[in-house]
Amino acid sequence: MGGVDKGLLPLGQGTVLSLLIARLGPQAGALALNANGAPDRFVGSGLPDVPVLPDAQRGEDGALLGPLAGVLTAMTWAEGQGADAVLTVAADTPFLPADLVAGLRASARPGAPCLAQSASGRHPTCGLWPVMLRPALETALQSGTRRLGHWAQEQNATWAQFEGMAPDPFFNINTPEDLRQAQVWAGS
Repeated sequence: MGGVDKGLLPLGQGTVLSLLIARLGPQAGALALNANGAPDRFVGSGLPDVPVLPDAQRGEDGALLGPLAGVLTAMTWAEGQGADAVLTVAADTPFLPADLVAGLRASARPGAPCLAQSASGRHPTCGLWPVMLRPALETALQSGTRRLGHWAQEQNATWAQFEGMAPDPFFNINTPEDLRQAQVWAGS
């Protein structure tokens, strides 16, 4: 999509992110957005007042470390909020299930991540992460681990099944064609 902030793309009566936040708001406690770069780009976008958190950890050369660094940032923030777990989702998945948190919690094991799976496959960016795993994740990132699903499996992750929903609740917007399809589903 040419490096655009996919969450700020128009969808329905707002943006991809505003639809996502409306879907997650009733299911989650406090919300935050993990995004690198200038946070002021979200000002005036119609989003509620949520903190914009840059990655808490970067490579030695300042390089971004990918989605795992975003999970670490979320864990650190959630721990500061007094939460025992944090929900992460990709900013380009506006049709998440209305029972996402309940489904993840129902399939979770104590002390292990629980990630989403649907008919289209596994979705490791969408998961419930115990904040007690933060030190282990910090160590993994420092030692070069970058693959989200791989690290989750090392932590004995479970996979919550979300089947029989249309459109696929984990559909993500990666191309202009995907955006057009999402606009049809959102009634834009």
